[in-house]
Amino acid sequence: MSHSDLLTSTTPQYEDEGHSSVLVSKQDDVPRLIVSESGEIIFHTPSFSEICNTQHSLIQKKFDTIFSLRNHKGDLTDGQYDFALKQGNEPISLALNWVNLPDGRRYMVASVLSIPQENTATAGENLRQYVADKIQEKQNTAIESSHFQDLSPDCLCTLSTHGHLVSTNPKMEKTFALHKDDTKQKSFTDLVYTEDKNLALSAFKELSNARDTSPKAAYTNVMLRHITSSQEVIYIQWHFKAEHEKVYALGQNITRQVIQKETIKRHKRELNEAEAIAHMGHWRWPVGSQSLELSDEIYRIFGVNRGEFTPTLDNVNDMIHEDDSGRMLQVFERAIIEQKDYDMDFRLNGHDTKTRYIRCEGRCDTDAEGDVIALYGIMQDITDIMKREQDLRQAKESVERAYTAKTQFLANMSHELRTPLNAIIGFSEMMKQQLLGPIGTEKYLEYIDGILESGEHLLDLISDILDMSKIEAGKYELSVEKFNLSKIVRLAVHMMEGRAIDAHLKLHIDLCDEDCQIVADRRAVMQVILNILSNAIKFSKEAGTISITLTKNDGHYQLDIEDQGIGIPSDKIEDITKPFEQAENDYTREYEGSGLGLAITKELVELHGGKLSIHSQLGMGTVVSITLPDQLPSIF
Repeated sequence: MSHSDLLTSTTPQYEDEGHSSVLVSKQDDVPRLIVSESGEIIFHTPSFSEICNTQHSLIQKKFDTIFSLRNHKGDLTDGQYDFALKQGNEPISLALNWVNLPDGRRYMVASVLSIPQENTATAGENLRQYVADKIQEKQNTAIESSHFQDLSPDCLCTLSTHGHLVSTNPKMEKTFALHKDDTKQKSFTDLVYTEDKNLALSAFKELSNARDTSPKAAYTNVMLRHITSSQEVIYIQWHFKAEHEKVYALGQNITRQVIQKETIKRHKRELNEAEAIAHMGHWRWPVGSQSLELSDEIYRIFGVNRGEFTPTLDNVNDMIHEDDSGRMLQVFERAIIEQKDYDMDFRLNGHDTKTRYIRCEGRCDTDAEGDVIALYGIMQDITDIMKREQDLRQAKESVERAYTAKTQFLANMSHELRTPLNAIIGFSEMMKQQLLGPIGTEKYLEYIDGILESGEHLLDLISDILDMSKIEAGKYELSVEKFNLSKIVRLAVHMMEGRAIDAHLKLHIDLCDEDCQIVADRRAVMQVILNILSNAIKFSKEAGTISITLTKNDGHYQLDIEDQGIGIPSDKIEDITKPFEQAENDYTREYEGSGLGLAITKELVELHGGKLSIHSQLGMGTVVSITLPDQLPSIF
């Protein structure tokens, strides 16, 4: 029977329910199938599949692809016919009955004749009702399937064997902006990203080849990229099934998973690169296991290849220097018992004949009960760090030795120079005063003045160097006593008054109290005031005024010495309190000095627990502020 035979059959239909020549079972296990006018099987009982020697559904298959008619020509009317199964050519007798439904549709019911009389029932109206019920069940199933498709978060579609869209669910229509009217005009590959179209075609070819070699349904999976209606690239994992001349496709959007996977891969790559830069790798050891999990960098640190080295505790321990061997296992055991973080350094027998230093730091991984289930951490090659530290220690020791030698040399030299200088200064003063008699030539007196001034200047330089050496060596000892700070300030001003008059400068004093008691080193405080006053006079302009102000506030005395001199460049203020530093500019180059005065002053002030600060403006003058506690800190 051909498809056209079914469509053009003129078989009379049973309208009266009293007709009893057609047998219909009331039970669904009777071998029976229902065929549409187009020859497509739309329903069959499970027992009919068994008769046809197949475990697969016959739904949507053509009747004439399953059965061949024997010994009959012409139209098929209601009655009994002999057929043969095309697969195996086995004979089978079928009773055919045509049924008209009220909506005008026609169906053929085929039943196996070998049914016992007691298991058969009425025909006519009952047969029409049976077919109507099965059609309704099919429609209900289709409606339910449609509801599930509407609810599905996945893309669902049916394709022809050539890849054209037959039907789509709402999710797919929304994803690709498809409309019911133009769905069938599109091919599946029209929705695929250009560079992945060949993958889609290969999947359809694979399905086709599978159908050619096996009568069963064919399956294949493929991940494809698509462009959505919002021009977004998404990744969909497609599951294809080819059956009954159709292809059923289920697509799961795995864009998030792909992005997460790519992110993880990128992070892993970045971690490996960072570990390579830092010569650091990570590891993990499940408690009780012999094997360790090592990152690529640890293999490089150990100088072995991943495929050629088995990372067991014993193999790793064998590579550790014999003097450090076993320490790693001991640390691991202690970490498990104490459940604490741990670290250790060990030496590695280098693959390049050089001993390498490794730092291992780890943590404990515990389960819900708090038991340690694994140890994990990092190993870092610190060979270069150890070498740098060793070089730094050696350099530091060398500098300290040189510094000590320099300090000792300066101290010895200062003492050695002071003795002849004292003699030169003393004899010069005697000759200047002509204590032993008059000097014959007046010119000699001028020379004696030059010798005396040069000797005193040189003695000041040597004293500064000696004081600085003592301070840097930590050997400067304060001689602490209680005294009147106001008197010390007035005395210092009086001592510098002659130099101020020679420089045509005025000294102005403003003291908060004439009885300002302080506990400090009298000589050191005097030296501090004299050094600052000396600088103020040295760098002041003629006819200027130098102000000396003493105030008290919250247990501290503050002495401000302000001049109207050349000032200090702002970028030099921090440097001038360092040893041998001077604020060189067009104004200061003519002034001599060791460059130690302010450095010594700052150190002496800080030895008392005080502070020295400088505020200056180039060409406008300078203010030097000294803050001293009225009592020395308890460490004294």
